[in-house]
Amino acid sequence: MLVVFAFVSLLSLCYSFKFPFERRGDHVGHAGGFPGPHITGLAIHDPSIIKVGGSYYAYGVGPHISIFRSPSLDGPWQQVGTVLDGPSIIKKGDNTAPWAPTVVQHGDTFYCYYSVSQAGCRDSAIGVATSKKPGPGGWVDHGLIVQSGNGEGGKVHPFDKSNTIDPHVFIDGNKGYLTFGSYWTGVWQVPLAADLKSVLNPKHPDARNLVYEPKPLDGGGASPNPLCRDETGSHPVEGATISFRDGWYYLWYSHGRCCELDPNALPATENLYNIRVGRSRSPQGPFVDRNGVDLVKGGGTIVYASNGPVIAPGGQGVLTDGDTDILYYHYLDSRKGLGFWDAQLGYNPLKYENGWPVAV
Repeated sequence: MLVVFAFVSLLSLCYSFKFPFERRGDHVGHAGGFPGPHITGLAIHDPSIIKVGGSYYAYGVGPHISIFRSPSLDGPWQQVGTVLDGPSIIKKGDNTAPWAPTVVQHGDTFYCYYSVSQAGCRDSAIGVATSKKPGPGGWVDHGLIVQSGNGEGGKVHPFDKSNTIDPHVFIDGNKGYLTFGSYWTGVWQVPLAADLKSVLNPKHPDARNLVYEPKPLDGGGASPNPLCRDETGSHPVEGATISFRDGWYYLWYSHGRCCELDPNALPATENLYNIRVGRSRSPQGPFVDRNGVDLVKGGGTIVYASNGPVIAPGGQGVLTDGDTDILYYHYLDSRKGLGFWDAQLGYNPLKYENGWPVAV
C-alpha cells in the first residue's frame, strides 16, 4: 500500500511539473525514499550532457571519449563517434580512454575537459579539446591544463596533495572555474585564464578546497608507490559539478563506493555512491549543506541515493532545459549487473524547496 501511494504521489508531482521533453521514459517509484530514474536505454559511465538546438549530446568514458546523440533525453541514443581521433597527447596514465569528460559551450566553441590517470593513483592529468561543433570531427586536443604527481606543476599547491581527475568547468560570465578531485584531499577548484585552456596564475593559483570527507571509509591502500596510497585512509568524494539557480551556486558531488561491485558483498547502503549537494552565493564557495555544515567539514545534503534495483547513482551533472533543471547520473541496475560497463544513464527533474533541490 505504501509503495502504491508513493507511486501515485510521484505521478501527481510529475504531471504538475513542466517537462520540456518530447516524451518521458519509464519512471517508477522505488523503495528507499527516492523516486526511480527516468530510464533512457543508454549505457554510459560518467556522463556529461549538453543540448544544442533540438539534439542532446552525451559524452562518456570510452576509447577516445564516446559521443552519443538523441532527440530526447529518453532516447533513442546513438553513438555518433568520439571526441579524440586517437590517444590524448598527454603522455600519462591510460590516455587511450580518458575519464570523466565534461563538455561546455562558451560562445561558438565547445570545450571537452577530460582526465587521464592510472586507477587508484594520483599521478593524473587534466586536458582539454575544443571544437566548433558538438559532434565528432574537428576536435583539437590542446593537452595538459594541470597535473598531479609526476611532471611539471605537480608540486604546486594544490596539485601536490590532490588527484587531478573528474574535471568540471563552470563559466560565470566571462570567468571560468576548474573544479576537480577524487579521494585524497577531496575536491578543489582553481580559476582558469580567459582562454579556458589554462590556469590563471599557474604557479600560485587561487585554489579553494571545496569538499572533503574527514572520516575515512577504510584504509588508504598499501602500495609501495606513495602516489597510489593514502596513509590517512580512504576519503570517498569525487565527481563534483556546479549549477546555478536563483542566486545560488550548487556544488554537486558523488560520495561513497562505485563500480565493479560484488553483488554478494555490497558495501552498506550509506557507503555506496550517492549524490550530495551544498550551496553558496559564490562559485568559489564556501559551500554548506542544508544544516549549514561546510562541505569541507563533512557536510553534504543527499539528493539521490540507491533505491530499489537502483544501485550507486553518481557521476552526476545538472542540465538546464527550458525552465527545468534536470539531475542526470549513471547508476547500476541490480537486475542487470554491477560491473563498470553496466552503468546506465538515468535522470530526474528537480524542484526546489526553500532553495534546496529535490529529485522528483
